[in-house]
Amino acid sequence: MGKRDKKPEAPAPAAPFHNPFASLALDREALPPGPAPAPVKDEPAKGPARAVVRLERKGRGGKEVTVVEQLGLPEAERDKWLKALKGALGCGGAVEEDTLVLQGDQRERLPALLEARGVRRVTVG
Repeated sequence: MGKRDKKPEAPAPAAPFHNPFASLALDREALPPGPAPAPVKDEPAKGPARAVVRLERKGRGGKEVTVVEQLGLPEAERDKWLKALKGALGCGGAVEEDTLVLQGDQRERLPALLEARGVRRVTVG
């Protein structure tokens, strides 16, 4: 293997060749103001009034699952909620009839997530 000769690097140009906005910087005060930002509404998230969270093992081959019941959400909303909860908890899950079933024991972390999504009362059983 032979030595490679390094080519000298060309110095970077001091300024761009043409900056179309350079003349605007001089007259910044004379320019009209931009659009006003839209007001931010600070409303709490509206969700179901109640949710029951419980641990279940029976009929699941000894595996623990956390069941969320009594949400009263339509089917499309249940799928959205399940996807968000699975992502936040880092676990798998499924929708069974009108309940959300999450893998593992999630009883400690789940109530805070449900309250953040607008559930007013979470009962852990």
